[in-house]
Order: sequence, then C-alpha cells, then structure tokens
Amino acid sequence: MSDQGRDERVERVEYDEFAYFHENAAEYGLDYDGPPAVRRVSVEIEPRRHLSALRWGDGSPELVLVHGGAQNAHTWDTVALALDRPLLAVDLGGHGHSDVARTEPTALSTPERHGLDLAVAVAALAPDAGAVVGMSLGGLSSIALAEQAPELVRRLVLVDVTPGVTGEKAKAILDFVSGPATFARFDDLLARTIEFNPTRTVESLRRGILHNAVQQEDGSWMWRYRRHGDDNPLVNDSRRELPDEGDGTVHQRLWEALGAVTVDVMLVRGMRSQSVVDDADEAELVRRLPGARIEHLDAGHSIQGDTPLELAQLLDDFVR
Repeated sequence: MSDQGRDERVERVEYDEFAYFHENAAEYGLDYDGPPAVRRVSVEIEPRRHLSALRWGDGSPELVLVHGGAQNAHTWDTVALALDRPLLAVDLGGHGHSDVARTEPTALSTPERHGLDLAVAVAALAPDAGAVVGMSLGGLSSIALAEQAPELVRRLVLVDVTPGVTGEKAKAILDFVSGPATFARFDDLLARTIEFNPTRTVESLRRGILHNAVQQEDGSWMWRYRRHGDDNPLVNDSRRELPDEGDGTVHQRLWEALGAVTVDVMLVRGMRSQSVVDDADEAELVRRLPGARIEHLDAGHSIQGDTPLELAQLLDDFVR
C-alpha cells in the first residue's frame, strides 16, 4: 500500500495549543476580546534536559503555577484567564512539553527531585513571583522548592494536597493514571476520561486531552506523560508521585519541610469525594502552621478544573 493510502486511513486531529482559550472563556463566561499574550518558554535544567513552561502576559510573572501528576501547564488555562496577570505555568519534568523527569539523585523522592528542577526554572523565568501555587504533585514539589530555595517562595498555596496524601486516598486518581498508555482512537481516550471525571463537561475534557495526549503516526493516541517510557518514574510506579514511599521517611520529611515554612501558606481543599485531603490532613497542617489560611471549595481533586473562577478569586485575594 502506498504512503498516500495509509495516510487516508488515519484520521488526523489537528492541534494548536494556543487555539482553545476562547473555549475556556466561553465555558465560564469570561470576557474575551482575542487571544491572550501567552508563549511557550523553556530553560535548560541540566545538559540536554529542558523544562518547558507557558508564560502569560508581558510583565515579570507574579505567580508560578505547578500542575499535578499526569497533568501539564494547560490545566491552569481558565485560572490564568480569570487572573489576567503575568504568570508562569510550568510543565514538570516528564510531563507536557518538558523533557524526561529527573531520576537523580536517587536518595530523593519524586517531589524533591521536581523541587530541584523548579528551583532552576523559577530562578530563571520567574525570580520575583509573589507566590508559588502547587496542585497535588505540584504542591508537594512546591513544598520541596520552599525548603531547597526559600528565597523563591514568597507565599505558598497548596491546592488539594498535603504531605498526608496516601495511595489509598488517591486510589481513584492512581487507577486512572496507571491505566492504558495508548488508545486506538481519540474517542476511546475521551470515554475513559469521562468515566473518571463525571462532573466535568465533555468539551473541557476533550480540550484537556488534546493538551495532554499526542497522536502517533498510526493514528493511535498516547498520554504525553507516558511517552518517555521506562525513564519516567510515573510509568514504572505511579505511587512514586506520592510522599508515602518506603518506610515513610519521605512523608515525614515533607511534613517537616512544610512546618518550617515561614511565609504565608494557604490550603485550598476540595470537599467532594474525589479530594485526597481529609480532616486529619487539614488538622495536621494547622497544627504545624497555626497561621495558615484554609479554604474549602465545592470541588474534587482538580480544583482548577472544577471551580477555576473561585480558585482564581482566592489566589488573587491571597497575593494582594
């Protein structure tokens, strides 16, 4: 069969990562007078390994947004549109458009290794940011960043995560993340995503998949975070994204790092069943940081997807 014949049998889906902002705005009733000023930037973390990010606005980034495991920087699109201020949304190593995740030093947990990457990226791309906002794995990595480079974290926001998260609490999320790496058709991938995200609109999930998966030459689809194969810790064992590894020392290290933070901290907790933060986690955070601000939203784990406008309002108020 000729190459032309093979191409005709493969249904190609065009993708432009900057072509969907009007959909985000329309879904949440945001004013939209044209594409926002967003561009993709990158920084070399170590030789031949780069971290990629989305830079919103023309001024110096006022916020750094760090996504959760198996997500990417576009998870913050609606929040960024609502905030309408300069900010940086990072693709963690092995996610989105960033190169494979850091695998050394092996003595550190996955969040701690991501923290090392963030220290380089934030220093280069957003050194004056007023706050670092981390969701899930991004929140744990931001705690590590605050310990490793405290001068870069002037305020810290944890979005539905504390060091108390466990595999049991995050089982539904891990079941989804550790599912098939490839799908024969886009509709198959969409159907699985809808199954695990019943409260989200189909349009938002379709948009999220286009940002988080890539179509192969044969027409099949692969999650971006799975494209690195065995080099990506998320593929080998999704539990490595959680702090409760091994004998629990990582869990304790992250709690101690959070308790040592001296800047303002806010926990934004989702109150639906998909949340991975429970009352005991919240109480432990308050015990270690009595001055921490606690906010509850009617959302699941991915608060930035369930209630982006409410989250943006909290971030705006916290930074002010």
